[in-house]
Amino acid sequence: MAEKEWEGKTYGNGWMHKWLIRMLRVIDVRVLYIFTSVFVIPFCLLFNKSRKVNYRFYRKGFGLSPWKAFCQTYRNHCQFGQVVIDRFAMYAGKCFDVELEGSDHYQALSRGKDSFIQLSAHIGNYELAGYSLDASDKPFNALVFGGEKATIMQNRAAMFSGNHIKMIAVKEDMSHLFEIDHALQEGEVVSMPADRILGSQKYVTHTFLGHTARFPLGPFRVATLRGCAVLAVNVMKTASKRYKIHITPLYYDTTQSREEQVRQLSSSYVKELERMVTSYPTQWYNYFEFWENE
Repeated sequence: MAEKEWEGKTYGNGWMHKWLIRMLRVIDVRVLYIFTSVFVIPFCLLFNKSRKVNYRFYRKGFGLSPWKAFCQTYRNHCQFGQVVIDRFAMYAGKCFDVELEGSDHYQALSRGKDSFIQLSAHIGNYELAGYSLDASDKPFNALVFGGEKATIMQNRAAMFSGNHIKMIAVKEDMSHLFEIDHALQEGEVVSMPADRILGSQKYVTHTFLGHTARFPLGPFRVATLRGCAVLAVNVMKTASKRYKIHITPLYYDTTQSREEQVRQLSSSYVKELERMVTSYPTQWYNYFEFWENE
């Protein structure tokens, strides 16, 4: 069987997703954690290229030995499986204990009249932030991958409907940029991932874990064009039924040139991302080649 490139979509079809949700209404998530770790993850490691990308991440970024890098790769995939199960558990109506760090920054901005931007990454379980942070003071717009499975999008919409949140799907024609601009004009919140280049190939480079990496220019340019306040929001798993939301303000000098503002903001974001990945090394789920060839 040929190895498969990870496409950024949740595995399985609609029928499987529906049965998983029904199952999680009656069983403990930890039962499925064990099942996936023993039976599913070894299969995924065997037939998906994500293992090679992830292995190189630990070898290059953390300087681990081959054996330790392999162990971290296995733990990473097991934890990613847990995060996916947790998402379906939330669709099934289950709740998780959530600790907030830096919520005062979020509350202060959400009560103000101006729009602001949240930057996320493919680490932890960011989707849980949409179910946990109070978005009642102003509309919240979440930029999401437009190619996700229909059942996932439907469940997200149902969960978000009670939290004053709407989704903006990334489109190949880049029309989502008009939706983002409109939301910011209306003083709303816009949430965007800033660690993966999608659509436009324009990027900024920074040193990340000791090596040069590319980060998408778009989120930083959008923020600096309007002089928006920016928060980095990362939701990290700390126990089987517990998460911690880290909310960190990102700073840049709006009196500087636009190029310098982008440099300052993107640098602030990368430093925070590096801090999170260093603190939670097995929760890096960006299964694409990340660093430039050196």
